[in-house]
Amino acid sequence: MQRGDWSEVVGLASRDRGRAERFARALEVPKVYGSYEELLADPDIEAVYNPLPNHLHVPLSLKAAEAGKHVLCEKPVGLSVAEAKELLAARERTGVLIQEAFMVRTHPQWLKTVELLRSGRVGRLRAVNCVFSYFNRDAANIRNRPEMGGGALMDIGCYPVNLARFAFGEEPRRVSGLVERDPDWNVDRLTSAVLDFPSGHATFTCSTQLAPYQRMQFFCTRGRVEVERPFNSPNDRPTRLLVYDDSDASGVAEVIEIPTCDQYTIQGDLFSRAVREGTETPLPLEDSVNNMATIDAIFRSAETGRWEEPR
Repeated sequence: MQRGDWSEVVGLASRDRGRAERFARALEVPKVYGSYEELLADPDIEAVYNPLPNHLHVPLSLKAAEAGKHVLCEKPVGLSVAEAKELLAARERTGVLIQEAFMVRTHPQWLKTVELLRSGRVGRLRAVNCVFSYFNRDAANIRNRPEMGGGALMDIGCYPVNLARFAFGEEPRRVSGLVERDPDWNVDRLTSAVLDFPSGHATFTCSTQLAPYQRMQFFCTRGRVEVERPFNSPNDRPTRLLVYDDSDASGVAEVIEIPTCDQYTIQGDLFSRAVREGTETPLPLEDSVNNMATIDAIFRSAETGRWEEPR
C-alpha cells in the first residue's frame, strides 16, 4: 500500500505498543498506537485496514465504522452470513465504505481471465476446477484454532468460491461439501466442494495439510483457460494465463503474460480512490455476503450429507 499513488499509511496499531513501535520503525510508519481503540480515536485517520484473525474481522470493523472510518477488511469478511450482514447494516447506518480484501478480484490476470471467458473465444464456460493447499501443523497458528475462525475453507477455500462466482457471474443454486477435521484441533484440514451454478459446475479441494500447490482451470465448450498462480501471485515477475483451444487439446494455443504488478498495491489504491472520489468499492459488500452464504452452505452440507442451498 505504501507504494501506491492513492494510499498513505500513516499509523500502525497493536495491543502491544512496543511491538507496534518495532514494526513501525521497520516500515517507516510515522504514528504508533498501543491499542486499536487509540487508532480509531485519531481524527486524522480516514480508513483502516483490518488484517486481524478471522474472529476479529467483524467486531473491529464495526468499531471502525462507528468511529467514522472506512474499512478494508481481510477475507473472510466474517465467520458467517449473519456476521457479514452486520457489516452491511453498519455501512448503511454510518455511510462509510466497507470492502472485503479479496486482492485477487482486482489483479489484472483475473480481469483478463474473466474478459476471456466472456468474450466467447473459448466458448461457453461450463466447469471450473481448483486445488489450493499448503502444510501447517503449528498448534499456535491462528489457522489451526477453531475459536479464531481457523481451518482450510475459511483461510483459502474462500478464494475458489469467490472466483468461481466471479467467473460464472452467477450464484450457485446448491452446494455439496466434504470436510475432514484435524483430530487435535477440530479445524477442517481437507475440504472439497461442488458448486452447482445455473450455467455449469465448479469443484475445488483446499487443504492446510497437503504439499503447497495452487492452480485454477476453466473448461469451456471450445477450449479452456488455466491460471498458473491464481492466488499468491508474485510481485517480482509476470504472471501467465494458458489458453487452450479445441484445435489441439494437448497444446497451449496462447500464453498471455500479465506484466509484473503487486495485487496488494492495486487493491489499496482502488479502495483509497473510492474513498477519495466517493464512488463504489471495487468489490461490493453484497458480494461478500453472498460468498459467505456459499461457505455456510458448504459447512452445512458436510454436516447433513445433503445438497444445501446458499441463503
